[in-house]
Amino acid sequence: MDRYNKKLIFVSACMGMLIFGIVMAVLGSLLPSLIEKFNIGLADAGSLFLVLNLGILAGSMIFGPVADRFGYKGLLSLCAFLVFAAIQGIAFAPSVVILKASLFVTGFAGGSINGGTNALVSDISGENRGARLTFLGVFFGIGALGLPFLLGTLLDRFSYETLTAFVGILILLPFLLFASIRFPLPKHSQGFAVGEGFRLARETTLLLFGLLLFIQSGLEMTVGGWSAAFLNEELAIGGRQSVLFLSLYWLGLIIARIALTGLLRHVGKHIVMMYSFLIAIAGSVLLLLSQNLVLALPGLLLTGIGFAAVFPLVFAYVGSLYPKYSGTAFGVILAIALLGGMSYPYLVGLLAGTFSLRAGLLLVPVSLVCSGLLFRSLYRRIK
Repeated sequence: MDRYNKKLIFVSACMGMLIFGIVMAVLGSLLPSLIEKFNIGLADAGSLFLVLNLGILAGSMIFGPVADRFGYKGLLSLCAFLVFAAIQGIAFAPSVVILKASLFVTGFAGGSINGGTNALVSDISGENRGARLTFLGVFFGIGALGLPFLLGTLLDRFSYETLTAFVGILILLPFLLFASIRFPLPKHSQGFAVGEGFRLARETTLLLFGLLLFIQSGLEMTVGGWSAAFLNEELAIGGRQSVLFLSLYWLGLIIARIALTGLLRHVGKHIVMMYSFLIAIAGSVLLLLSQNLVLALPGLLLTGIGFAAVFPLVFAYVGSLYPKYSGTAFGVILAIALLGGMSYPYLVGLLAGTFSLRAGLLLVPVSLVCSGLLFRSLYRRIK
């Protein structure tokens, strides 16, 4: 019999999402230090995001069939250990080549954990998918907030290498949890229907959800990755302070996801999504208009609040539409999403090198308007 403790499984998924939060925040938090250490320009710094996201893309593509065929235990255990090892590589990389290799492995393992934990929670949650996936996302925010906050408060006392390595060691704790508990049995232990996977990859509705996450992933990577550099370059805020202020973005995301866990029991997902886009537009515009911290800090906070709902609620929609192959369906939309995560920060780096970082970040509110229009069309389609 498929005996497992649902509460313990949910706790393990939350720990996995915390790891992914660290993965997503690591480059943005370390970027000012890496630029200084390796003496790289803004355009070259943008290529680091490309490498990280190539890894996340690869992990997002393989986790679905692996989870549906073999289950979650081995996948999550192996990937947690890989994140631990790769973060040590980022911390002590002697060259840009080693740094890029470590970023790729970090992204690969983190992308697999992200998809695996979301699919796992979707599988065990039934009609509570929306609220539970949103609460799961709180731990993404905690992981993403923890690293820049740690660096921002302690970087004047310890090197970024020491602090990053310490965070990597902490990832061994979720690894031990994954390795020691029982997970649900594989859904297709007798073999995975490859044809079904290809059929899902041609589903128009699923592809449109993937396009929505393409934009959202690009925006989250852009704001999380470039905001500290924006405060440093455009507002002349010091490196340590700019990383600390970046934590406001992740704090807004955490607060909003905690609030949404209760709100979604009373308000429809589509209403929450539309208001989220409006809040994020307001926040990004404030950030772009800022000449000092008076507008920049509320802008970061509001942008985080606006971003909070999109990924969890898209997962909830997709989990309800494709429950039998949830891992594979999540893999399809995440693969598309990570193409956006790869291209947006890189494009912003190119625009920053040609014009200015402020001009490059104009891409954020423009894309949010497109996302809102796309979701309205999608909601009418699935309604």
